[in-house]
Amino acid sequence: MSFKKKIGKLMLKMGGWTPIGNIPDDVRKCVVIEAPHTSIHDFFVGIAYFWYIERSVSIMMKAEFFKTPIMRFMLKKLGGIPVNRGHRNNMVEKMNQEFASHDKMNLVICPEATRKRVDRWKKGFYLIAEGANVPVALGFIDYKKKTCGVGRMMTITGDYDKDLADIWEFYKDIKAKHPERFNLDEQYRTQEH
Repeated sequence: MSFKKKIGKLMLKMGGWTPIGNIPDDVRKCVVIEAPHTSIHDFFVGIAYFWYIERSVSIMMKAEFFKTPIMRFMLKKLGGIPVNRGHRNNMVEKMNQEFASHDKMNLVICPEATRKRVDRWKKGFYLIAEGANVPVALGFIDYKKKTCGVGRMMTITGDYDKDLADIWEFYKDIKAKHPERFNLDEQYRTQEH
């Protein structure tokens, strides 16, 4: 057992978490949705899970976290990719290029893009998966059941509304740390495209 796997296993055990599921061995590249995302604790549970399953990950995170040299160093070591959410920055194209230049890549994205309640998910995770022609792993952290992991893999069909409805069906019973911040009601499903 690798050192990272031991640390991940210990972190999960100390937090009372049960890891469930995995990304299949034959899947070398994918976009991983991490939801619900309502607490900074989600990051640490997610990292522990990926260490436990021995999968390296790249994690899209807001650029503000990378301001100090020590945070920039630590977050980059953990796979962090700074994203400036306030500007058009061609992130979809950049991530598609990253996928094309790597033999293996697991890109973790929180579609809510914040720990606060949002009106709609950001569409970037879908556009990246579609453009890079990679599957989407439905990652989750369920605070009620104290389980975390990957529920299933799905292939993007190109029909955003259909795929999103399928994704939301998976997440509808997952309980966030702060459930009032996780919004999957009917109004939320009226996305702007």
